[in-house]
Amino acid sequence: MIIGEAGAAAQALWGDVFDTPGRVYGGGGKGGQFKMDPEELSAVIGQWEDLVDKIVDDGQKIRQIVQIGQLAPGQDPVSGGYASTSSDSVLALLKQNDSMRKYAQEYIKKLKEAQSKTVVTDQDLSGTFKA
Repeated sequence: MIIGEAGAAAQALWGDVFDTPGRVYGGGGKGGQFKMDPEELSAVIGQWEDLVDKIVDDGQKIRQIVQIGQLAPGQDPVSGGYASTSSDSVLALLKQNDSMRKYAQEYIKKLKEAQSKTVVTDQDLSGTFKA
């Protein structure tokens, strides 16, 4: 449920985050590890890449808001204070967006490393069974 103007603005940017929960993959591994078959891992990587694309798009929108938010609605001190406070909030949002983008990119990197190790291991093991 989205409440108020701020909630409506967030919903316009990112949609209703409570509407459709994401799928949970993997599980069942020992020591905090996940087990996935190669096709499932490829699908997960694709979902994370899609997420990065959305985060980047959001970042571009936030940067536009930063530029607009620096303009005070009037010449009086109260308007200037409002613009400054709004700008600080949007800059914090931009910082969080950058943090999410970096996290997701690093996670994709780790997933791809795991994927390449799986392929190499599978190829090595398949040679064992060839005559």
